[in-house]
Amino acid sequence: MQPVLRLLKVLSQVPMIVASVALFALMVLTFADVLMRSIFNAPIEAATELIRIGIALIVFAALPVLSARSGHIAVDLLDGPFRRFHLERWRDALVALGCAAMLWWPAGRVVDLAERARGYGDVTEYLEIPTFYVSYFIAIMTYITAVALIGRGVLHIFAPDKLRPNHG
Repeated sequence: MQPVLRLLKVLSQVPMIVASVALFALMVLTFADVLMRSIFNAPIEAATELIRIGIALIVFAALPVLSARSGHIAVDLLDGPFRRFHLERWRDALVALGCAAMLWWPAGRVVDLAERARGYGDVTEYLEIPTFYVSYFIAIMTYITAVALIGRGVLHIFAPDKLRPNHG
């Protein structure tokens, strides 16, 4: 189990690197666009579609990693009663498995939309980038997020000590 968790920890760096590179590219693009617009009155026409693609890359590349690490914003209104009755791990398992189930259907719909976009030959306005690539990326990362949440939910049930922060 330990080598698998170590491998997953190393592999989780790949999507975060993708998200970081996309974020840096968006910063450079935005800076260049503002500069071109302000000084030369010549904005980068394709900036809007590149920003849309970049934001999709950032959000959906980071989603599986944040979900696996339980890095989402959480409201702790009911933590007291769950802690008092020693039900925290069951609550966390149910939430993780429920979220995984809720992500599976939208991922399938995005695959359908990507297939439709590919069939119609949909492309972006200026650069004519096929839109189905981004849609497939979104679907794949959503499926990976669901699988990560299933793994997290199962670990909450059978090996909760593996999810503790001080665990190597």
